[in-house]
Parts: sequence; C-alpha cells; structure tokens
Amino acid sequence: MSALRGADVLVTGGAGFIGSHLVDELVLRRGAASVTVVDSLVNGRRENLEQLADDPRLRLVTEDIRSDRALSLVDEADVVFHLACLGVRHSLHDPRENHEVNATATLELLERARVAGVRRFVHVSSSEVFGTAQYAPMDEKHPTWPETVYGGSKLAGEAYARAAFRTHGMPAVVVRPFNTFGPRSHFEGDSGEVLPRTIVRALCGLPAFVYGDGEQTRDFLHVTDTARALAEIAECDAAVGRTVNVGSGAELTINDLVATVARLVGQPDLEPVRLDARPGDVRRLLVDNTLVRELTGFEPRTTFEQGVAELVEWFRGRPESPEAMLDRIEDRNWVATESAEVIA
Repeated sequence: MSALRGADVLVTGGAGFIGSHLVDELVLRRGAASVTVVDSLVNGRRENLEQLADDPRLRLVTEDIRSDRALSLVDEADVVFHLACLGVRHSLHDPRENHEVNATATLELLERARVAGVRRFVHVSSSEVFGTAQYAPMDEKHPTWPETVYGGSKLAGEAYARAAFRTHGMPAVVVRPFNTFGPRSHFEGDSGEVLPRTIVRALCGLPAFVYGDGEQTRDFLHVTDTARALAEIAECDAAVGRTVNVGSGAELTINDLVATVARLVGQPDLEPVRLDARPGDVRRLLVDNTLVRELTGFEPRTTFEQGVAELVEWFRGRPESPEAMLDRIEDRNWVATESAEVIA
C-alpha cells in the first residue's frame, strides 16, 4: 500500500512555493486522507492554497515552525514532509536565525516524529549543501562544501535525518531538489529568485540584473515535477534511509536564462546590466538523476522553455501590475532589511 494513500500528512512550509504544489499533488492526485499545512505566512501565501480552499481534506495552521503548537501537529501525522526553512540570502544577514529554523527546528521535528511513530519523514534539503560542483553531473556521493550558512544548516538537517534512521530505525529519507521554478515562485524580498525577478523586470521593459559574469550554471526543474518527485520518493520503501538528488539533468547558464526570458517576453533586444558578483554564489550545479530514476522511474515532464513560457503568462495574469511587483523586488536581497522574516 502507498505510504500516502489514506494517510494523514503534515507539510511544513506548505503554503510556500514548492510546498503548495506538493499539497496539490497530495490532495488531488495521491489520495491522502488529510493534509495539514503549517506555515507562518510570512513568505508563504494563503492564496497558494486557494484552489483547495473548499476541500475538507486540507487544513492550514498559521504558526512558526519553531512553536510548540507547530511541533505538536506531528503527533497527528502518518507522514511528514518537512519544507519549512529560511533561504540562502536570509542566511547572509541573519545566520543565527537561519540555523535555528533550518537545523534546530529540524532536529525538534525529527524527535517528535520518532516518538509519535510516523510512517515516513521526508526531509526536503537543497543542492546548496554541495556548494559549487567539484565534478558534474553531481551524484549523491558528491562532496558537501556549502558556500553559505543556509547550505550548512540544510546539511545539518540532513545529518539529523540520517542519524534518526541509523540510530532509531526511523523511516526517514532526505531529498535534495536542485533549482525549482514555476508558478507561485518568489520575486520579492530575500526569497526572490533570479528567474521570477528577471521576468518581472522584462515585463516592465527593463533589463535583467546579472551578478558576476553570468556563466554560473543551474539545473532547473519545474515545480510540478519537483512535487511529483517528492511524492514518489515518499511512496518508495526502498528510498528509506537514502539521500536522493532531484533535478532535470540539464545545465543552463544565467546568461542563457536571461536571453530566454527576454525572447519569451517579447523583448529580445534587452541587454542585461552586469553587477558585482553576489556573496556566497554557487558557480556550477548539475544533477545526476540516476538514483531517483532507479528508485521511482521519475522523469521530468516539463522542459525549461515550456515552463518559462508558462511562468511569463502566470505573471502576466497576476492582479498586481508588473510595476507594482517591481517595487517589491530588492536588488541586493542578501542585505538585512526590516522586512526580513521567517519562512516557516
């Protein structure tokens, strides 16, 4: 029997970008009996779950992941997907809080899940644990040399999940998504990512900002593929105790990303503005998808070109104008601001 069909599932950070798409996958396609989302709604959004607002299987609990109430929700769950975290840029201006949320809260959740006897605990980590590629494509045995406290804190969370399996036999699995993109992605604040930020600027007729030479590479996977991979790994008994990389297996430079966006927005002549490199910026990422394919048969379904075209239309359809969205972009979003808060 599937670990998800008929299960009561807890998704931490489930109103966020990846989390909300995972909730769609669980409720609409995987047959979960109930899905409880715990999210602070600081960077997660209630609107990300509005398509399920009338579904009795979904419950949203607005709490910081570090709170006692958030931790107590584990007691009611058969399966836990742990996505709540603070991001890369946040770690540059508030490393202590970044560690508290990404590492310490993970340890607390794992301990609670062990006592509660959950059937499956999926710890969603990040390719940032690797730092820049020392060889490519990057398999699960690639050395981990994080560039930032974010990467270090996610690696600590991984270590705690693996320790829970090895010490107590807890049915935990670690998943490392590479660069996820698609609808509901963040352009604003210290969670804003390069692709949505570039699209918003292009829709305003403005060139992209490229930090450094733009030859940094990333491995982009559409968010619906990422959500499907997470669910399939959770359903795979052979994945328990394993660490699994998830990405597209295709390498793209930031320069190519910027050119693709400009063309799809209808502004092919926009030339990027080149700025100094960002601190802690990983130089190269490219996944080796062999293990996830062997375990689950997973294959990406949406190409980068298809996904970007869809994302451009999603931004065009937003009630907020591109100019209004532009006002919420922080060009140096690794620098502390009064709005920097917890994503949980």
